[in-house]
Amino acid sequence: MASWRRSHGAHLLPVLVPHRLDKGPYGIMARLERTERLLMAQSLPVIQPDSPPLLGRKPAWLKVRAPGGPNYMRLKGRLREWNLHTVCEEAHCPNIGECWEEATATFMILGDVCTRNCGYCAVTHGRPVWEDREEPERIGRAAGDLGLEHVVITSVNRDDLADGGAAHWAATIRAVRRHAPRCRVEVLIPDFQGSPASLETVIAAGPDILNHNTETVPRLYKVARHGGRYERTLGLFRHARDAAPTLLRKSGIILGLGETRDELVATMRDLRGVDVAILTLGQYLRPSAQHLPVEKYYHPDEFAELGAVGRELGFKHVESGPLVRSSYHAKRQANLAGGGSA
Repeated sequence: MASWRRSHGAHLLPVLVPHRLDKGPYGIMARLERTERLLMAQSLPVIQPDSPPLLGRKPAWLKVRAPGGPNYMRLKGRLREWNLHTVCEEAHCPNIGECWEEATATFMILGDVCTRNCGYCAVTHGRPVWEDREEPERIGRAAGDLGLEHVVITSVNRDDLADGGAAHWAATIRAVRRHAPRCRVEVLIPDFQGSPASLETVIAAGPDILNHNTETVPRLYKVARHGGRYERTLGLFRHARDAAPTLLRKSGIILGLGETRDELVATMRDLRGVDVAILTLGQYLRPSAQHLPVEKYYHPDEFAELGAVGRELGFKHVESGPLVRSSYHAKRQANLAGGGSA
């Protein structure tokens, strides 16, 4: 959905905003002085008196160690060398230190600019001009050189492309198969604006796991998912089930946007109704003041209880916890759900 600033578009004030404050004792003032000399007005929302109060500091269970181990630095260097993007960086994932230290990363294809502007997402929104035809081959070589046993591939939404980028997706999957034939391939796909042909193009390339994140409950789609449709998400899984009945299907929900427990359970039940096998549940963390506010921080015990509910509903595996993200422990999730050898 449109960002917080757009959803309150009726009450906007032009203000001068420095996008990044310089470090050092005089850096902030220097930056402000430079900004004042620029004629750059940016619209920000006026906070109304009846707006709900923002939650305070993050609870202790959301604190993670800053990344910087030797494997993390090595992988970061290799990704830069190969000119590859990861959703770990673009989406500000809190688990980047842990995952990269284990030489696990989620490759993000089709650039780092998304045509949609969801209210919870940290990925840059805009009009993409980037299409790297050599990228599939570089990702395939990277998977082989790193000796990966399980690779996750995702992408920004590319509504500007006729097929939503499906052909590029297929080329990337096939490149991984060539360079790392023993590597299991998990794809975290966009909805391709509901195009059955685009979805079939990706499935025909032979991924092992098809993941598409539901993200939130139906009531909050208009607030949180610009361009997304809840029924379109369910329709994607129905079509995937019909096209490839044995293909393992997976989805994720972020908690803390204002959903109720009953809405969460109903959404989980809907996903089981379209034979989603793996479910991830994680805490929403606000990327910036321009994104949707956190309405609730769920306690780890609440995540444990919701995970138990998911297992009772029949999911083969539920990964539920404050720091869980769709690709977190992806290899282990697939193993526990019976996703083939890896």
